[in-house]
Amino acid sequence: MSQSEVWTFMFAYLLPILFFAYMGTDVMVRNSRKVEHRLLGLTSVVYILLFAEEYVRHQLPISDSPALVALWFSNVGVIMPGLGFHFLAKFSGMDKLMPRYLYPGVFYLPLAVIVVNVLSRQKIISSSEFVQSGVWKYPVYDTPYYAALTVSILVSTLYLVVLYIGRARTSVPEHRAIFRLLIFSVLLCTCWHVAFGYFQFEGLPPYTYIYGGVIWCFMLRLAMIRYEFLDFASKRYEKLFNLNPAAILLVEQSGKIKEANPSARKLFERIDTNRHSLFRFIDQELRQMIKNKRTIKDYETSIHNGNKRLHALIDGDYVSVDSEPHLILIVRDITEQKESQEQIRFLAFHDPLTRLPNRRYFYDKLEEAIRDAERDELGLAVVLIDLDRFKETNDKYGHEAGDEVLKHAARIIGETAERIGMAARLGGDEFVLFIRHAPSNDFLEETIGRLERRISEEKLAYREQLLPIYMSIGVSRYPEDGRDADALLMSADKAMYLVKRARKTQTAGR
Repeated sequence: MSQSEVWTFMFAYLLPILFFAYMGTDVMVRNSRKVEHRLLGLTSVVYILLFAEEYVRHQLPISDSPALVALWFSNVGVIMPGLGFHFLAKFSGMDKLMPRYLYPGVFYLPLAVIVVNVLSRQKIISSSEFVQSGVWKYPVYDTPYYAALTVSILVSTLYLVVLYIGRARTSVPEHRAIFRLLIFSVLLCTCWHVAFGYFQFEGLPPYTYIYGGVIWCFMLRLAMIRYEFLDFASKRYEKLFNLNPAAILLVEQSGKIKEANPSARKLFERIDTNRHSLFRFIDQELRQMIKNKRTIKDYETSIHNGNKRLHALIDGDYVSVDSEPHLILIVRDITEQKESQEQIRFLAFHDPLTRLPNRRYFYDKLEEAIRDAERDELGLAVVLIDLDRFKETNDKYGHEAGDEVLKHAARIIGETAERIGMAARLGGDEFVLFIRHAPSNDFLEETIGRLERRISEEKLAYREQLLPIYMSIGVSRYPEDGRDADALLMSADKAMYLVKRARKTQTAGR
C-alpha cells in the first residue's frame, strides 16, 4: 500500500471513527444513566463499526468484500433504525403514549433480518459483486442494494413524523427549537442518502451515504452547545444547583419532588422529600397556581415542616425535563424576618414588660366596645386598678422585684378579663380592664371579688420570699358614668381615689 493510500484511508475512515468516538464519550460523560445518552452512545458505536468495516475491507482482497459487507456492514446497519426510533421516541415523549408491551421492543423487530441474513447465507440486504476503481472497491448496485437503501430512506421519513409530533406536544420554546434543528438535520441527512446512495460518484469512497451520520452527530453537537441539549446533568449547573444557598426544588406536574438541593433538604429536614408530594405541605392557592401554570413571583406562604410551620417566600418557573413539564421552585425561609415583623407590630400595641395591650390599643378597643354597647343597648363596665405600696416594694427589694410584681399582677388581671373583655397596662403601676355586656352589679362585684382573691392568695415568690400585692379598684359603668372612653376612665379614676381615701381613713382610725 502506497503512502497516499494510507493517508486516503486515514482521512476517509479513521478520522470519522475518532469523531464518533469523541461524540459517544462526550454524551456518556454528560449523563451515563439516562436512556437518551446511552442510545446516542450506542449509535456512535454503530457508526464506528461501519467505518471500521470499510477500513478493514479496503486492506483485504476484493474477493473478501461480499462476505464482509453481508455479515458485518449490512447487519450492523440494520441496528441503526431501532436506535434512532428509540432515541426520538424517548426524547419527544412518545414513549409515554405507547403500551408497555410495545415499548421499546417494537423498535428492534428489524433485528430479525440479521438472523435471517446470517442463517440463509444469502445476500438479501447487500451487494454480492464489487469492482475496483483506483483505491476504492465499489459495490455493484443491484436489487438487494437498492431495496435496503430505499427502506433506509423511508425510515428517515418516519423519523420526521415522530419529530413533528414531539414538536406539537411541547410548549417550551427551547424544546421546540431543538425539534426544529433535529427536523432540519433529518431532512439534510435524507437528501444526503438520496444523492449519495442512489448515485455513485467516482473518486469518492464507497457507501458515501454513511457520512450522513457525521451530519446527524454534528447537528446534535450544535443542539448541545446552543440549547444545552442532553446536558441537564452538566457539572456547571449541578454545582450551581448544589451550592445555591436558596432551597431549590424540581417538581413533577403530579407534585412529586424529583430533586432537592442540599439547602432544600436542610430547610425541609422534617419532611421526606423523596416520598412526600409537594402538594402535601403547601396551601390550596399555591397548588391552584401550579395547576394553572400561573406565574409564581414573591409568593408568601406558610409551609408545614413536620410539626413546625415556617414562613416562606417562593418564586417558580416551568421547564421541560425529559420531555415532561416540570416546575422549579426557589424557596426562601423568612420565618425570622416574619417573626421580627410580628414582634414589631405586637410591641406597637402592647406593653413590652407585661405583654398586655398598651394605653393606645386599649382606648381603640374601648371606643369600639362602647359603640357595640350603644348599638345593642347593653351594659359596659370599666375597672381601673392601681397597685398599692408598689414604691415600697421597689425601694425594699429593687426594681427587678418591682418588674416581677407588675408581670404577676398583669397575668392575673389579663386572665380575669380574657373571656369577658380586655385588660391593659396604662403605665407605671396602673392597669385597666373593661367588661363587655356586664349583665348586673352582682356579676361585676363577683368578677372584682374573684380578681381580689386571686391577687391576695397567689402571692409572688421572689428569692425565697413571698411578696404581697395590694391594689385599689375603681369602677365606672356605661352609660350611667359616661358615654365615651375618657369620661368612663375619669369616673373610674374618681371611684378608685375614693376607695384609696376611705382605706387611708380606715387605717388612720385604727
